[in-house]
Amino acid sequence: MLPLVSVITPTYNRPEYLTEALKSALNQTYKNIEIIVSDNCSPENPLTLVESFNDERIRFSRNEKNLGMIANTIKTFCLAKGKYVACLLDDDMWEPDFLEKLVPHLEANPNLALAFSDHSVMRADGSIDHVATKHYSQFYQRANLKEGIYQPFYHLALVDKAVSPAMAAVIRRDVIDWDSFPQGVEGSWDMFISYLASREGLGAYYYPEKLTRYREHDQTDTKQSGSRNAPSKIRKARGDLFCYEQFINDERLKDVRPYFQECRAHVSTTLGVGLMRDAKLSEARDYFWNALLEKFSLRTLAALIISFAPTSLATRF
Repeated sequence: MLPLVSVITPTYNRPEYLTEALKSALNQTYKNIEIIVSDNCSPENPLTLVESFNDERIRFSRNEKNLGMIANTIKTFCLAKGKYVACLLDDDMWEPDFLEKLVPHLEANPNLALAFSDHSVMRADGSIDHVATKHYSQFYQRANLKEGIYQPFYHLALVDKAVSPAMAAVIRRDVIDWDSFPQGVEGSWDMFISYLASREGLGAYYYPEKLTRYREHDQTDTKQSGSRNAPSKIRKARGDLFCYEQFINDERLKDVRPYFQECRAHVSTTLGVGLMRDAKLSEARDYFWNALLEKFSLRTLAALIISFAPTSLATRF
Protein backbone atom coordinates (compact mmCIF):
# COMPACT_ATOMS: atom_id res chain seq x y z
CA MET A 1 0.00 0.00 0.00
CA LEU A 2 1.26 3.46 -0.88
CA PRO A 3 1.18 5.94 2.03
CA LEU A 4 -1.51 8.62 2.00
CA VAL A 5 -0.42 12.09 0.88
CA SER A 6 -2.52 15.06 1.96
CA VAL A 7 -2.69 17.79 -0.68
CA ILE A 8 -3.10 21.16 1.06
CA THR A 9 -5.09 23.73 -0.96
CA PRO A 10 -6.17 26.91 0.83
CA THR A 11 -8.18 29.14 -1.51
CA TYR A 12 -9.79 32.54 -1.79
CA ASN A 13 -11.71 33.95 -4.74
CA ARG A 14 -9.77 32.30 -7.58
CA PRO A 15 -12.23 29.82 -9.12
CA GLU A 16 -10.54 29.54 -12.53
CA TYR A 17 -7.09 29.01 -11.07
CA LEU A 18 -8.49 26.64 -8.43
CA THR A 19 -10.01 24.49 -11.17
CA GLU A 20 -6.61 24.12 -12.86
CA ALA A 21 -4.87 23.39 -9.56
CA LEU A 22 -7.33 20.64 -8.63
CA LYS A 23 -7.08 19.06 -12.08
CA SER A 24 -3.31 18.85 -11.67
CA ALA A 25 -3.71 17.15 -8.28
CA LEU A 26 -6.31 14.66 -9.49
CA ASN A 27 -4.14 13.84 -12.53
CA GLN A 28 -1.23 12.70 -10.37
CA THR A 29 0.14 9.29 -11.30
CA TYR A 30 0.45 8.72 -7.55
CA LYS A 31 -3.16 7.95 -6.62
CA ASN A 32 -3.34 7.57 -2.82
CA ILE A 33 -4.10 11.18 -2.00
CA GLU A 34 -6.62 13.30 -0.20
CA ILE A 35 -7.13 16.89 -1.34
CA ILE A 36 -8.16 19.34 1.36
CA VAL A 37 -9.67 22.54 -0.01
CA SER A 38 -10.27 25.24 2.60
CA ASP A 39 -12.16 28.25 1.28
CA ASN A 40 -11.48 31.46 3.19
CA CYS A 41 -15.04 32.82 2.85
CA SER A 42 -14.82 33.75 -0.84
CA PRO A 43 -17.58 36.03 -2.15
CA GLU A 44 -18.71 33.10 -4.30
CA ASN A 45 -18.72 29.73 -2.55
CA PRO A 46 -16.59 27.31 -4.65
CA LEU A 47 -18.43 24.26 -3.30
CA THR A 48 -20.22 23.67 -6.59
CA LEU A 49 -16.91 23.87 -8.43
CA VAL A 50 -15.33 21.31 -6.10
CA GLU A 51 -18.32 18.97 -6.28
CA SER A 52 -18.21 19.08 -10.09
CA PHE A 53 -15.08 16.90 -9.98
CA ASN A 54 -17.13 14.13 -8.37
CA ASP A 55 -14.05 12.69 -6.67
CA GLU A 56 -14.31 11.34 -3.13
CA ARG A 57 -10.65 12.14 -2.49
CA ILE A 58 -11.51 15.85 -2.21
CA ARG A 59 -12.49 17.19 1.22
CA PHE A 60 -14.01 20.68 1.31
CA SER A 61 -14.19 23.14 4.18
CA ARG A 62 -15.44 26.74 4.16
CA ASN A 63 -14.76 29.35 6.84
CA GLU A 64 -17.74 31.34 8.07
CA LYS A 65 -15.54 34.44 8.02
CA ASN A 66 -12.18 35.31 6.46
CA LEU A 67 -9.46 34.10 8.84
CA GLY A 68 -6.57 35.71 6.99
CA MET A 69 -4.19 33.89 4.69
CA ILE A 70 -1.88 32.30 7.27
CA ALA A 71 -4.66 31.09 9.59
CA ASN A 72 -6.54 29.48 6.71
CA THR A 73 -3.39 27.83 5.37
CA ILE A 74 -2.36 26.32 8.71
CA LYS A 75 -5.93 25.25 9.42
CA THR A 76 -5.74 23.25 6.17
CA PHE A 77 -2.51 21.57 7.29
CA CYS A 78 -4.17 20.70 10.61
CA LEU A 79 -6.96 18.86 8.79
CA ALA A 80 -4.49 16.55 7.02
CA LYS A 81 -4.56 12.82 7.76
CA GLY A 82 -1.76 11.68 5.47
CA LYS A 83 1.70 10.46 6.36
CA TYR A 84 2.96 13.22 4.09
CA VAL A 85 1.66 16.69 3.22
CA ALA A 86 2.25 18.75 0.10
CA CYS A 87 1.02 22.29 -0.48
CA LEU A 88 -0.70 23.09 -3.75
CA LEU A 89 -1.81 26.72 -3.62
CA ASP A 90 -4.93 27.58 -5.57
CA ASP A 91 -3.03 29.44 -8.30
CA ASP A 92 -0.24 26.89 -8.87
CA MET A 93 -0.06 23.51 -10.64
CA TRP A 94 1.79 20.20 -10.39
CA GLU A 95 3.26 18.09 -13.14
CA PRO A 96 1.56 14.64 -13.24
CA ASP A 97 4.58 12.81 -11.74
CA PHE A 98 5.36 15.30 -8.94
CA LEU A 99 4.33 12.99 -6.08
CA GLU A 100 5.48 9.81 -7.81
CA LYS A 101 9.05 11.12 -8.06
CA LEU A 102 9.34 12.54 -4.52
CA VAL A 103 7.41 10.26 -2.14
CA PRO A 104 9.58 7.13 -2.69
CA HIS A 105 12.67 8.94 -1.39
CA LEU A 106 10.86 9.77 1.85
CA GLU A 107 9.68 6.19 2.18
CA ALA A 108 13.21 4.88 1.66
CA ASN A 109 14.79 7.10 4.31
CA PRO A 110 12.99 7.91 7.61
CA ASN A 111 15.67 10.52 8.41
CA LEU A 112 14.36 12.81 5.68
CA ALA A 113 12.02 15.62 6.71
CA LEU A 114 11.06 16.45 3.13
CA ALA A 115 11.78 15.96 -0.54
CA PHE A 116 11.71 18.87 -2.99
CA SER A 117 12.21 19.74 -6.63
CA ASP A 118 12.80 22.70 -8.88
CA HIS A 119 9.81 24.48 -10.45
CA SER A 120 8.75 26.42 -13.53
CA VAL A 121 7.29 29.93 -13.51
CA MET A 122 4.13 30.52 -15.49
CA ARG A 123 2.32 33.70 -16.42
CA ALA A 124 -1.25 34.51 -15.49
CA ASP A 125 -2.50 32.72 -18.62
CA GLY A 126 -0.62 29.52 -17.75
CA SER A 127 2.16 29.84 -20.33
CA ILE A 128 5.70 29.14 -19.12
CA ASP A 129 7.97 32.14 -18.63
CA HIS A 130 11.33 30.56 -19.49
CA VAL A 131 13.37 33.65 -18.59
CA ALA A 132 11.80 33.90 -15.12
CA THR A 133 12.10 30.13 -14.65
CA LYS A 134 15.84 30.24 -15.32
CA HIS A 135 16.24 33.28 -13.06
CA TYR A 136 14.44 31.62 -10.12
CA SER A 137 16.49 28.42 -10.46
CA GLN A 138 19.75 30.37 -10.42
CA PHE A 139 18.75 32.90 -7.75
CA TYR A 140 17.62 30.18 -5.34
CA GLN A 141 20.71 28.04 -5.95
CA ARG A 142 18.91 25.13 -7.59
CA ALA A 143 20.37 25.45 -11.10
CA ASN A 144 23.54 23.51 -10.24
CA LEU A 145 22.29 21.61 -7.20
CA LYS A 146 23.02 17.89 -7.46
CA GLU A 147 20.36 15.28 -6.89
CA GLY A 148 20.53 13.57 -3.54
CA ILE A 149 20.31 13.91 0.23
CA TYR A 150 21.38 17.05 2.11
CA GLN A 151 21.68 16.59 5.86
CA PRO A 152 21.44 18.86 7.71
CA PHE A 153 19.80 21.20 5.23
CA TYR A 154 19.11 24.40 7.17
CA HIS A 155 21.75 26.29 5.18
CA LEU A 156 20.19 25.11 1.92
CA ALA A 157 16.70 26.04 3.15
CA LEU A 158 17.25 29.26 5.10
CA VAL A 159 20.33 30.84 3.50
CA ASP A 160 20.10 29.68 -0.12
CA LYS A 161 16.28 29.43 0.15
CA ALA A 162 16.40 26.57 -2.33
CA VAL A 163 13.52 24.71 -0.68
CA SER A 164 9.98 25.80 -1.57
CA PRO A 165 7.50 24.25 0.90
CA ALA A 166 4.67 26.36 -0.53
CA MET A 167 4.93 24.92 -4.04
CA ALA A 168 7.50 22.18 -4.64
CA ALA A 169 7.98 19.94 -1.61
CA VAL A 170 6.52 16.87 0.06
CA ILE A 171 6.87 17.02 3.85
CA ARG A 172 6.71 14.30 6.49
CA ARG A 173 3.65 15.54 8.38
CA ASP A 174 4.76 14.65 11.90
CA VAL A 175 8.05 16.61 11.81
CA ILE A 176 6.03 19.81 12.41
CA ASP A 177 3.54 20.57 15.17
CA TRP A 178 0.91 22.24 13.01
CA ASP A 179 -1.36 23.00 15.96
CA SER A 180 1.32 25.25 17.49
CA PHE A 181 2.29 27.07 14.31
CA PRO A 182 2.76 30.80 15.14
CA GLN A 183 0.51 33.34 13.46
CA GLY A 184 3.25 35.99 13.49
CA VAL A 185 4.93 34.52 10.42
CA GLU A 186 2.32 36.17 8.17
CA GLY A 187 3.30 35.73 4.50
CA SER A 188 6.64 34.14 5.44
CA TRP A 189 5.00 30.89 6.54
CA ASP A 190 6.82 28.86 3.88
CA MET A 191 10.22 29.99 5.17
CA PHE A 192 9.15 29.13 8.71
CA ILE A 193 8.12 25.64 7.58
CA SER A 194 11.63 25.21 6.16
CA TYR A 195 13.00 26.26 9.54
CA LEU A 196 10.83 23.86 11.54
CA ALA A 197 11.64 20.98 9.20
CA SER A 198 15.39 21.59 9.17
CA ARG A 199 16.29 22.77 12.68
CA GLU A 200 16.54 19.27 14.23
CA GLY A 201 19.17 18.11 11.75
CA LEU A 202 16.98 15.91 9.55
CA GLY A 203 17.70 15.65 5.84
CA ALA A 204 16.11 16.73 2.59
CA TYR A 205 16.15 15.02 -0.80
CA TYR A 206 16.50 17.17 -3.92
CA TYR A 207 15.13 15.98 -7.26
CA PRO A 208 16.49 18.25 -10.04
CA GLU A 209 13.48 18.46 -12.33
CA LYS A 210 10.84 21.17 -12.62
CA LEU A 211 7.93 19.21 -11.20
CA THR A 212 5.64 22.10 -10.30
CA ARG A 213 4.50 25.39 -11.82
CA TYR A 214 4.40 28.64 -9.85
CA ARG A 215 2.01 31.24 -11.26
CA GLU A 216 2.91 34.93 -11.22
CA HIS A 217 0.01 37.35 -11.55
CA ASP A 218 -1.15 40.70 -10.19
CA GLN A 219 -2.36 39.22 -6.89
CA THR A 220 0.75 37.11 -6.23
CA ASP A 221 2.08 37.85 -2.72
CA THR A 222 5.65 38.32 -3.96
CA LYS A 223 4.54 40.87 -6.55
CA GLN A 224 2.42 42.73 -4.02
CA SER A 225 5.19 42.93 -1.41
CA GLY A 226 7.69 44.06 -4.03
CA SER A 227 5.47 46.83 -5.37
CA ARG A 228 4.45 50.17 -3.90
CA ASN A 229 1.58 48.46 -2.11
CA ALA A 230 2.43 49.63 1.42
CA PRO A 231 0.17 47.20 3.37
CA SER A 232 1.55 44.18 1.48
CA LYS A 233 5.14 45.35 1.95
CA ILE A 234 4.54 45.88 5.68
CA ARG A 235 2.83 42.52 6.13
CA LYS A 236 5.59 40.58 4.33
CA ALA A 237 8.38 42.46 6.14
CA ARG A 238 6.80 41.84 9.56
CA GLY A 239 6.64 38.13 8.74
CA ASP A 240 10.27 38.04 7.62
CA LEU A 241 11.35 39.96 10.71
CA PHE A 242 9.51 37.50 12.96
CA CYS A 243 11.29 34.60 11.26
CA TYR A 244 14.78 36.12 11.48
CA GLU A 245 14.29 36.88 15.18
CA GLN A 246 13.51 33.20 15.74
CA PHE A 247 16.48 32.06 13.67
CA ILE A 248 18.92 34.39 15.47
CA ASN A 249 17.83 33.10 18.88
CA ASP A 250 18.13 29.42 17.93
CA GLU A 251 21.46 28.03 19.14
CA ARG A 252 21.23 25.22 16.60
CA LEU A 253 21.71 27.81 13.83
CA LYS A 254 24.48 29.82 15.47
CA ASP A 255 26.98 29.18 12.66
CA VAL A 256 24.79 31.21 10.26
CA ARG A 257 23.67 33.82 12.81
CA PRO A 258 25.66 36.67 11.17
CA TYR A 259 23.76 36.09 7.94
CA PHE A 260 20.42 36.27 9.73
CA GLN A 261 21.49 39.46 11.50
CA GLU A 262 22.25 41.06 8.13
CA CYS A 263 18.85 39.90 6.89
CA ARG A 264 17.19 41.42 9.95
CA ALA A 265 18.81 44.78 9.22
CA HIS A 266 17.73 44.68 5.58
CA VAL A 267 14.15 43.67 6.45
CA SER A 268 13.94 46.33 9.16
CA THR A 269 14.70 48.93 6.51
CA THR A 270 12.13 47.40 4.16
CA LEU A 271 9.53 47.49 6.92
CA GLY A 272 10.45 51.08 7.70
CA VAL A 273 9.99 52.03 4.03
CA GLY A 274 6.57 50.39 3.99
CA LEU A 275 5.55 52.25 7.15
CA MET A 276 6.85 55.54 5.72
CA ARG A 277 4.80 55.05 2.57
CA ASP A 278 1.85 54.42 4.87
CA ALA A 279 2.52 57.82 6.53
CA LYS A 280 3.66 56.22 9.82
CA LEU A 281 6.90 58.17 9.95
CA SER A 282 7.66 57.93 13.66
CA GLU A 283 7.27 54.14 13.68
CA ALA A 284 9.34 53.89 10.51
CA ARG A 285 12.26 55.76 12.10
CA ASP A 286 12.48 53.19 14.90
CA TYR A 287 13.11 50.46 12.34
CA PHE A 288 15.64 52.58 10.45
CA TRP A 289 17.58 53.23 13.67
CA ASN A 290 17.54 49.54 14.57
CA ALA A 291 18.76 48.62 11.10
CA LEU A 292 21.65 51.11 11.30
CA LEU A 293 22.67 49.77 14.70
CA GLU A 294 22.79 46.28 13.16
CA LYS A 295 24.61 47.25 9.96
CA PHE A 296 25.37 50.55 8.25
CA SER A 297 23.63 51.00 4.91
CA LEU A 298 23.32 54.03 2.63
CA ARG A 299 19.81 52.88 1.75
CA THR A 300 18.81 52.89 5.39
CA LEU A 301 20.50 56.22 6.09
CA ALA A 302 18.78 57.85 3.12
CA ALA A 303 15.41 56.48 4.23
CA LEU A 304 15.96 57.79 7.77
CA ILE A 305 16.80 61.29 6.49
CA ILE A 306 13.78 61.35 4.19
CA SER A 307 11.52 60.27 7.09
CA PHE A 308 12.07 63.75 8.57
CA ALA A 309 10.76 65.42 5.38
CA PRO A 310 7.14 66.55 5.08
CA THR A 311 4.75 63.59 4.97
CA SER A 312 3.66 64.31 1.39
CA LEU A 313 7.29 63.92 0.27
CA ALA A 314 8.31 61.05 2.56
CA THR A 315 5.43 58.81 1.42
CA ARG A 316 6.82 58.89 -2.13
CA PHE A 317 10.09 57.15 -1.17
